[in-house]
Amino acid sequence: MTVQHLVLGAGQVGPEIARQLAATGESVAIATRSGRDPGIPGVSAVRVDATDPAQVRAAAAGVPVAYFACQPAYTNWPKGFPPLVDGVLGGLRGTGTRLAVVDNLYAYGPTGGRPITEDLPPAATTRKGAVRARMATRFLEAHRAGDVPVAIGRASDFFGAGAVDSSVGERFFDPILAGKPARVLGDPDMLHSHTYVPDFARALIELGRRDEALGEVWHVPTADAVSVRAFAQLAATAAGTTPKVSPTSMPMLRLIGLFMPVLREFPEMWYEFAEPYVLDSSKIERTFGLRPTPLEESVPATVEWFRRRAAMTASNKTTGAAA
Repeated sequence: MTVQHLVLGAGQVGPEIARQLAATGESVAIATRSGRDPGIPGVSAVRVDATDPAQVRAAAAGVPVAYFACQPAYTNWPKGFPPLVDGVLGGLRGTGTRLAVVDNLYAYGPTGGRPITEDLPPAATTRKGAVRARMATRFLEAHRAGDVPVAIGRASDFFGAGAVDSSVGERFFDPILAGKPARVLGDPDMLHSHTYVPDFARALIELGRRDEALGEVWHVPTADAVSVRAFAQLAATAAGTTPKVSPTSMPMLRLIGLFMPVLREFPEMWYEFAEPYVLDSSKIERTFGLRPTPLEESVPATVEWFRRRAAMTASNKTTGAAA
């Protein structure tokens, strides 16, 4: 059965895109290499190797909108992303299927604390930033060539249900729930934008629907930047604990990275936490009337999700021990 929406990838954003679409009664499938059932009511699963244009083309046949929400391991971006971009663009070329792309702010590089707007040139100084810049160039070139209609949505650091691998993911919320210090990168009093995953998903869906969104980069609705310390205060208030943050220095980060490979990737992105990192999403708010969820609502909702996750983990351990 042909679906109306094909979500490529089941990481931190893809499932939320699928969930929101299904909630409105639209037919949607999530495509992953494993084809595993996402466990989302109304969402089907399909097995697709997104690096294979033939598989992408077959899965997207007759689908009006697809969403590029797939990514390799954080430690493998330089080698892992290009085949995904090639596979998806090759598979969708000439089909008329629109592609809404999940992206971040890495391509811009350091801004010296200047608010990050869509008109900033790509000036990445890191390997991962350079990869993201090349990806955006490929996607927009495909649009200009008439191969694939593309719109790109960019967000800052994610938080929300399912966003565990983030600077404000499980290493941030789990300690706060336990009343322990949350380790944060850099200066906790520096302004930093955080994007709520449901807001990101809602924006990607809108970009996939709008003709006027095509061929452009859009910053998705993101609440006003606050310091990480203030963000932790909101989380601790919702959790009923005392807010505590423990800044991680660059030397400490490098030391921890010896034992945790994913953290070895963070030093090159240190500038994000050493200067104000403020996303300006006024363009999409002005053009499409989208608004970010206030932090006073989104942070408590995220705390509640991590609370349920912790309870489920504890229950599973108890059940396993009893067995």
